[in-house]
Amino acid sequence: MIGLVWAQSRNGVIGVDGRIPWRIPEDMAHFSALTTGATVVMGRATWESLPPRFRPLPDRRNVVLSRTAGYDAPGAEVVADLDVALGLRTDVWVMGGQAVYAAALARADVLVVTEVDLDVAGDTHAPAVGDPWRRVEEGQWRTSSAGPRFRVVTWRRADRPDRPDGANH
Repeated sequence: MIGLVWAQSRNGVIGVDGRIPWRIPEDMAHFSALTTGATVVMGRATWESLPPRFRPLPDRRNVVLSRTAGYDAPGAEVVADLDVALGLRTDVWVMGGQAVYAAALARADVLVVTEVDLDVAGDTHAPAVGDPWRRVEEGQWRTSSAGPRFRVVTWRRADRPDRPDGANH
């Protein structure tokens, strides 16, 4: 199973200046529960955006994509090729950034998207989700303890009905 997981604003923003432009602790807990025990794949900039105290993400195999020879990501595996990263294990969650999502979308089986009920300015955007993707689960809108409303939506590829979605939430 290859999944992509992200949170996006109403206008599709996922980041600004290397950070998430909102705070939703409940979504961070959801992300942790979803990805624990799996492999997480991220680009170099996403790795570097994680606070050092959270690198590597615990209880997950951390894989960082970088074309820079000799790039060091202590506690993570560094690979130069997305196909290598996606083939490392059966349960893989791609967690950013924008270019990695775009490259992995065609290979993914499931998308788990937290929709944040905000419009924000940003420089990093979620991939467009259209055919062959279909919504298979739509969570209820909730209000975060930090303020913003959010809900989790799960998408599956309509052209791969025999593949498990792997989403355990």
